Amino acid sequence: MDTIDLEVLKTCANWLDDGRKCELVTVIKTWGSSPRPEGAMLAIGEDGQVVGSVSGGCIEDDLVARVRSEGITRASPEIVTYGITADEAHRFGLPCGGTIQLAIEPLSERSRIAELLQRLARRELVARRLDLFSGEVSLGPANCGMSLQVSASALTTIHGPRWRLLIIGAGQLSRFLAQIALGMDYHVTVCDPREEYRQGWQVEGADLVHAMPDDLVLEMRLDRRSAVVALTHDPKLDDLALMEALKSEAFYVGAIGSRANNAKRRERLKEFDLTEEQIARLHGPIGLYIGSKTPAEIAISILAELTAVKNGVVLPEAVRVQAAKDAAQATPTAAVCGVDQNTA
Repeated sequence: MDTIDLEVLKTCANWLDDGRKCELVTVIKTWGSSPRPEGAMLAIGEDGQVVGSVSGGCIEDDLVARVRSEGITRASPEIVTYGITADEAHRFGLPCGGTIQLAIEPLSERSRIAELLQRLARRELVARRLDLFSGEVSLGPANCGMSLQVSASALTTIHGPRWRLLIIGAGQLSRFLAQIALGMDYHVTVCDPREEYRQGWQVEGADLVHAMPDDLVLEMRLDRRSAVVALTHDPKLDDLALMEALKSEAFYVGAIGSRANNAKRRERLKEFDLTEEQIARLHGPIGLYIGSKTPAEIAISILAELTAVKNGVVLPEAVRVQAAKDAAQATPTAAVCGVDQNTA
C-alpha cells in the first residue's frame, strides 16, 4: 500500500515517462484552519487529471479549471496563495477564513522525480531542495528532525519513512496494524522469533525480522519518531523488549492485554532496572476504547491512540479502556443495527 505522497510522486514519474506535461503542487504554509497540512502534495496532469490533495476539493477544482483553460504554461516554480479574503475563503471552501500557500512546480527530467523514487525504494529519508528561481533540484540525506523549509529562493521538502513502528509478534492483529501503519507513512518492522508465526506472513512493505525483540530494540536505537507495540501475549518476548523500549526515546510504547494482565506486567517491570516514570510511559491496556472486537477494529483503536500521542493530543481519561468500560457498564445504551453497544 502506497502512501498518498508516494502515489503522487509515482504518478508524476509515469506522466513524465509518457511525455505528458504535469505539475507538482505542495502546501508550503497555512494560516488559521486548513484541511491539509504543510507538505501535502498534489499532481496535476495536462488534461486536468489530479492525484493527491491540497485542500479537500475546492482549490483542486480551481487548479484543474486553470489547466484545462490555459494548459500547463509555467516555465519555473510559482508561489500562489488562496483564501486571503473572507470571500475567497468561502469560495474555496477554507474553514474559518483559513489561508493556504502553495508552490506549483512544472516538472521535467531535471525535477529528479525518478531518482527520488529510487532512493525512497531503498527506504532512505531524503531532502529535496527546489530552487524557486531556476527550478533546479538537488537531493540529499535528511534526518528525522527535519521538516519542510521555505525561503524566498528555495523550498526543501522531506520524503521517506519519517516514523518507525516496531511490532512485536507476527499474528493476525499485527497484519492489520502493519497494513494501516504503512499507509500512514510508517516504516514498519515486525519482529517474531517464533517460526510458526512467521510462516505465511504476507504484508508487502513491512520488514519481518526473526531476532529476539529486546536485541532488536537495542539495535534499532529508537528515537523520538519511533513507536513500539507488543502483541505476543508472551512475557518472555514482550517484557524484555518493553523494558528496553521504555528506556529509549520512543514516543509511544504499548502492549496488548487485559486490565488484569496489564497490572501484572507493570509489577514484573518493577523488577527490572526501570524508574516509576519509565514504567508510567507504558500504554496498556493499549488503544482507545471504541468497543473493538475484531483484529481490524483493535488495530484502528491502537493506531488512534498512537496518533494522538504522536500529535501531542492529551486524551481524556474517559476514552481510555478502563474508564470507558466502567462507564459503558454503568450506562446501558441502545443497540445499533442489532448490536449491543455495551459489548461491541
